[in-house]
Amino acid sequence: MTIPLDLPVGPPVDAKPATRPYAISLCGRFGSVERLVAARHGDALWAELKGHDWVWTYMAYGPFADKPAFAAWLAEREKLADPYSYAVVDKAGRALGLMTLMSIRPDMRVIEVGNIVLSPALQRSALATEAQFLLARYCFEMLGYRRYEWKCNALNAPSRRAAQRFGFAFEGIFRNHMIVKGRSRDSAWFAMTDADWPARKTAFERWLAPANFDADGRQKVKLGELNARP
Repeated sequence: MTIPLDLPVGPPVDAKPATRPYAISLCGRFGSVERLVAARHGDALWAELKGHDWVWTYMAYGPFADKPAFAAWLAEREKLADPYSYAVVDKAGRALGLMTLMSIRPDMRVIEVGNIVLSPALQRSALATEAQFLLARYCFEMLGYRRYEWKCNALNAPSRRAAQRFGFAFEGIFRNHMIVKGRSRDSAWFAMTDADWPARKTAFERWLAPANFDADGRQKVKLGELNARP
């Protein structure tokens, strides 16, 4: 069989595999993202998350009955290579939330940020946004990924808004994608690519700059507005 020579194919890319996530502390102006160490971060995380069972609504795990149950789960998470867990830590050294890099495919240079658990103290804070910036920059500029994904329950409206605020592009709904806690889940898929990253990085940096906050710490320009600009 003769194969036509004019069939379209994708552009050539660097096929060198990306690097897997590793233990690192990514420091910013408002705090840091650092490798989860259950013995170091566990007490603070439990103190911030206990009594707030609703933060686990869209997660495949939690809420936890007590501190020993949470500590056992956290110790197991620390051992995993995928998802690879990080703690979000404020300037005082207090762990306020969890984020992971997951669905790691170094050969395809694709990685996902997910399993995001933010305590009430972290939600809607500058540190929560900075943590997203620090992890995205780490994946694109240090680890060498070309696609950075965000997936969430399609019914999780806050997560979908957050993805678009951070500059992820909506790519569609995967129907009947998962069964979580005995319930069907459709998943909303978002992503940004290495081609998107320079503009997204600029938007993050402009939003995080001291000049973007007034004397009371309120933002002057929204991140979503910066990402919407050409």
